[in-house]
Amino acid sequence: MMDPLTGGSERILVIRLSTSSGPANLLCAYAPTLYPPPESKDKFYEELDAAFNTIPKNEHLILLGDFNARVGADHKSWPDCLGHFGVGSINENGQRLLELCCYHKLCITNTFFQSKPLHRVSWRHPRSKHWHQLDLIITRREALNSVPLTRTFHSVDCDTDHSLVLSKVKLRPKPIYHTKQKARPRINASRYTNPAVTQRFLTSLDQALCGPSYRQSAVDKWNCLRDTIYDQAIATYGKRMRRNADWFEASAAVMEPVIEAKRTAFLKHKGNPSQRNLDGLRKAKSEAQRMARSCANNYWLELSSNIQRASDTGDIKGMYEGIKQATGPYIKKSGPLKAKTGEVITDRNKHMERWAEHYTELYATESIVSEAGLIGVANLPVMIELDKEPTQEELSKAIDNLSCGKAPGADGITPDVIKLGKPSLLPHLHDLLCLCWKNGAVPQDLRDSKIVTLYKNKGDRSDCNNYRGISLLNIVGKVFARVTLARLHLLAERVYPESQCGFRAARSTVDMIFTLRQLQEKCREQRRPLYLAFVDLTKAFDLVSRDGLFKLLAKIGCPPKLLAIIRSFH
Repeated sequence: MMDPLTGGSERILVIRLSTSSGPANLLCAYAPTLYPPPESKDKFYEELDAAFNTIPKNEHLILLGDFNARVGADHKSWPDCLGHFGVGSINENGQRLLELCCYHKLCITNTFFQSKPLHRVSWRHPRSKHWHQLDLIITRREALNSVPLTRTFHSVDCDTDHSLVLSKVKLRPKPIYHTKQKARPRINASRYTNPAVTQRFLTSLDQALCGPSYRQSAVDKWNCLRDTIYDQAIATYGKRMRRNADWFEASAAVMEPVIEAKRTAFLKHKGNPSQRNLDGLRKAKSEAQRMARSCANNYWLELSSNIQRASDTGDIKGMYEGIKQATGPYIKKSGPLKAKTGEVITDRNKHMERWAEHYTELYATESIVSEAGLIGVANLPVMIELDKEPTQEELSKAIDNLSCGKAPGADGITPDVIKLGKPSLLPHLHDLLCLCWKNGAVPQDLRDSKIVTLYKNKGDRSDCNNYRGISLLNIVGKVFARVTLARLHLLAERVYPESQCGFRAARSTVDMIFTLRQLQEKCREQRRPLYLAFVDLTKAFDLVSRDGLFKLLAKIGCPPKLLAIIRSFH
């Protein structure tokens, strides 16, 4: 991560990086040539010296740039600054640079590696045609063992008369101890629509699940089934690659020949500079620029047309996918949070502790339902038929109702994999569900969830109460919960009032909005007053009394096995 830029001048730029081995400071410099007066050179090296003094001795330092200095190959005179593989002789600017490096215990990495003579130089004089090394990469003497190589690449076209100088730097990271487990790789969702791949997935799933069935606990049975599903899905569909497609990748077949022609012309001119080769290079560059602009323009026109077409046809998902592709990857930004005392927490490592404290406190708040309130609820007959083991038809219907394209749980299994593998998975999932139903509990892995926080776009961003927690549930656990919910709906129909429309089958909140509009119209016709009260309960779902809920379910006729499964999910 790069810290915000501070300071700098027209010749010196300082960048500070936060790495796993500590801060690393990059100083990019452009030194005066031989011809400016000594005053301007003195000013440059004074600024460079001042920049060195602001960097602590225990932090990494890498100085790079065009120093317009020839440091030569006199290793005996400058043993701490120069290696055995320098180039040419020293000049006035080189003398100044070596004195500065000697004072600050720096070494010029270009001179420490034995390579081809052409790989040690980066600039050729236009008149004498002699090669020189003016572009240098410098580091601290004690950090020289972290630089395995520094060399020049002449084949890279940087649109300048200087060649690219590359240095490999290996920073030894400090041990980092992570409190959370590493997530499983995501399954490649782009191959779900390929019928041949899906058929191969079903075949491999059948072969992996055809072994003999042993008497296992629900936890062991689920662990075996979970790993089999995920392993076969990864082996068949592959891992999702985090690649952000752009216009260049989409037009690679057209751009690569043009770029290769430009590279060939560049190397030809580099090896034999002449007017004819220069004209060929300019022509190749012009053609590459023309083709790049044409491909980029066609890419954006096609992408814009696809977004507009998706919007016109009501394909909201396709429209947002196109917008995400156009805007690029989303950069997640996390602002500072406030502790319970109101103190601002700037340490990012303590943000997770604050979120854990917030949700632990939220869900640990116990609401009490009075006995008088429970006595007022009539006891209804127990619906014993709801305790029967779920059928395969119920489970199949719950799987069909899953929405595709949703995020997976901690096990990495997406709803698309469950739906595509339903012909092979249905009997095994049904056996697991019946075992859980008999035991009155589901495995802990099916109940665990990952909480993702979303800002509500109102209030202070540093206040945890202004975020909405979204739970990413295990998909198979969600299927089992849907089966339980379908039976719970049958029980709830006994006590639902006629005015209940939200979260009810064949009803909608739109019905209540229609009723409210009718009341408004009739009251205006009759010239009667109408008073409306909107009640918004703070965190209504999170603060529901779980113990009181279970007692009420028992009073309205919930059978014991169904109640045990509901308790298990909570």
